[in-house]
Amino acid sequence: MKKIILEDKKILVTGAAGFIGSNLCKRLLNDYQNTYIIGLDNMNDYYDVSLKEYRLDSLNKYNNFKFIKGNLADKKLINEIFDEYKFDIVVNLAAQAGVRYSITNPDAYIESNLIGFYNILEACRNYPVEHLVYASSSSVYGGNKKVPFSTDDKVDNPVSLYAATKKSNELLAHSYSKLYDIPSTGLRFFTVYGPAGRPDMAYFGFTNKLINGETIKIFNYGNCKRDFTYIDDIVEGIIRVMQGAPEKKIGEDKLPIAPYAVYNIGNSNPENLLDFVSILQEELVRAKVLPSDYDFESHKELVPMQPGDVPVTYADTTPLERDYGFKPNTSLREGLRKFATWYNEYYK
Repeated sequence: MKKIILEDKKILVTGAAGFIGSNLCKRLLNDYQNTYIIGLDNMNDYYDVSLKEYRLDSLNKYNNFKFIKGNLADKKLINEIFDEYKFDIVVNLAAQAGVRYSITNPDAYIESNLIGFYNILEACRNYPVEHLVYASSSSVYGGNKKVPFSTDDKVDNPVSLYAATKKSNELLAHSYSKLYDIPSTGLRFFTVYGPAGRPDMAYFGFTNKLINGETIKIFNYGNCKRDFTYIDDIVEGIIRVMQGAPEKKIGEDKLPIAPYAVYNIGNSNPENLLDFVSILQEELVRAKVLPSDYDFESHKELVPMQPGDVPVTYADTTPLERDYGFKPNTSLREGLRKFATWYNEYYK
């Protein structure tokens, strides 16, 4: 593995106003003084744009951060940005997210996750970088029965278009790594949560509904397990991976061996949805988001599985521990406590 120093580097972070992207930028700006970060985001309205603006506001305070509003699918713009800044490292976190939305709005996924990612790969080919790190997803495992999910498992049976686009990203990255010797690392994230997260995620959506006195739907009658991973653990994992690129090597055929890797970043501790809802309720009461006498039982509905969903996600993170000495370890209660506290402050 090739060691990369993050000081004095030009780094592109796409999806910089997103949940993971904004947290990554903030951490890089705080920890690496002479690092210059360009953040790209199209600020789309898939969820409340004011939340994206709130995240961006905290980044715009830094002198070594520059924000560009633009679309990954705009090839001319992407090439211009690469030509101007000559990036050392690219972290591609921009994507149309969400499994359920991909069923009703497939176009957004093809544009952002396929065409957009292709444009990034082309730019990395024409303006070589030390390391391309990109977001994949635990959804690539589909309905795999074998748990925990290992990056050695076959992932040829996606159950949603979102999952199919993420698997496609890994295939495209591999071919570009092989053809053009681009060091690339894909990260399969498992159910990321935390303060200022995505409102379309269960913990956030449930909170909004409970406050409005609406009923929350618990899918598969509560028999789902999710490997919830706290945002700070995800960011720590990304930063560790950024600093170690797959080694460039020449094979027996005198051609490059693809400098390509994929890792899981998950908590390796799947939580039952009903237990998750109980902890969330307790922490919302504790943070005074909801009154202590709130009648939770009357606001819960157990419903069947949804199309595109899977019963369990569970990360095997052994390779991440082996290669980067890191394992996510924030407990669900600790993470949800931080979310509930933030929620109370943000929405007053």
